[in-house]
Amino acid sequence: MPAESAAAANPAPPSTPDAVRAARMIPFIVGCALFMQMLDATVVATALPAMARALGSTPVRLNVAITSYLLAVAVFVPISGWAADRYGARRVFITAIGLFTLSSVACAISQDLPQLVLARIVQGMAGAMMVPVGRIILLRTVPKQDLLKAMSFLSIPALLGPVIGPPLGGFMVTYMSWHWIFLINIPIGFLGIFLVLRYVTEIRETGTPRLDWVGFLLSAGCLATLVTGFEAIGRDVMPLPMLLGLIAVGIVCGLLYGVHARRTEHPIIDLSLMRIPTFAISTLGGNLCRFAVGATPFLLAMLLQVGFGLSPFSAGLITFASAAGALLMKFVATPIVQRFGFRRVLTLNAVLTGGFIIVCGAFNPATPVWLMIAILLVGG
Repeated sequence: MPAESAAAANPAPPSTPDAVRAARMIPFIVGCALFMQMLDATVVATALPAMARALGSTPVRLNVAITSYLLAVAVFVPISGWAADRYGARRVFITAIGLFTLSSVACAISQDLPQLVLARIVQGMAGAMMVPVGRIILLRTVPKQDLLKAMSFLSIPALLGPVIGPPLGGFMVTYMSWHWIFLINIPIGFLGIFLVLRYVTEIRETGTPRLDWVGFLLSAGCLATLVTGFEAIGRDVMPLPMLLGLIAVGIVCGLLYGVHARRTEHPIIDLSLMRIPTFAISTLGGNLCRFAVGATPFLLAMLLQVGFGLSPFSAGLITFASAAGALLMKFVATPIVQRFGFRRVLTLNAVLTGGFIIVCGAFNPATPVWLMIAILLVGG
């Protein structure tokens, strides 16, 4: 988005001791938001079978609780940069954390699947504003020469969510209640708001253009229909003609947005950024990798519980090994990239990641637990 690209080009270096202290806290503060979001995602995946039984559904049908969240994120992420420029990044960030916390409470008190889905949609709206705006604050506060170190440190709290989430969620579901997997966001949310109020100053652009409503509606229609259509493939939840029509609408909306973006001075998603080779490659290649990496925790949680008959706690103790491996690697990621370069590291890492995901597909009920943990640890 334009706000993030501009921020990356001209971060404001801190000049006073208080500003220096605040800049050092920014990665941790934004990391709290990422931690809350990633913790929420991992505990929901682990708790899905138990939640399905409690709500009178099946784990596959209850997957809508995850996809509804992702759908809301996809629709509202494009508007986050404009909202930060228009209303102030600090104000939007605080509001997003508060709304995420309140919607977590709404998820916990849901009595049926429709209520849970509605609460997850609101939670997705908050998440769409929370993490991107937090990164905008990071880019505009931390000096350029410290960005690599800050981004590496930022990912540590975010990775603690997947590390803690599976065993914590499994423990709560097995020995307490699935409602607690959402209620644990309350203290994290209050901590995040306190830190933002304490260390983050308001960051706001002057002369912000009006919101590109046409672009927002076209991009929202494209993302919403495509996410819904792809999620419905293989689940037999709608007739084939309706499914194909939904995907066709998404493609048409996407093409129309492409035409609209070229004719608009301030499009909500600036597609001209894709002309920058490094940005385009990192976006397209990174997303391909995230498709597989992001699906793995959910698929493993389902496989271990539904396929192998393990308890949520046992499944969580196994799947957390992947995130633990990723967390350990973050402490040496910066010197490795500086020593071998981005291109070589990313290329080799993509091959290794794909290989370990393929190995996970060979797991069966007879596979020793220690072997699964070892594979997930190294793969992570």
